[in-house]
Amino acid sequence: MRWHPLGYGGERRDADRVKRDGWRDQGMLAVSIDDERLSWPEREMVRQLGEKLYGPRNRAPNARER
Repeated sequence: MRWHPLGYGGERRDADRVKRDGWRDQGMLAVSIDDERLSWPEREMVRQLGEKLYGPRNRAPNARER
């Protein structure tokens, strides 16, 4: 008989499924500003919301601006 404690074993969810479940179950939204499914205005809005809520991102000194 194989038995695994809750949370161990079984099927591992991919990142998009975790994000989708978080949105549907808890109203939490995890969005990358690099997500290609978003248009430029949508990515810009996500960036502005992130900066308003959490402050500016840490960037490498030679990182390109998108």
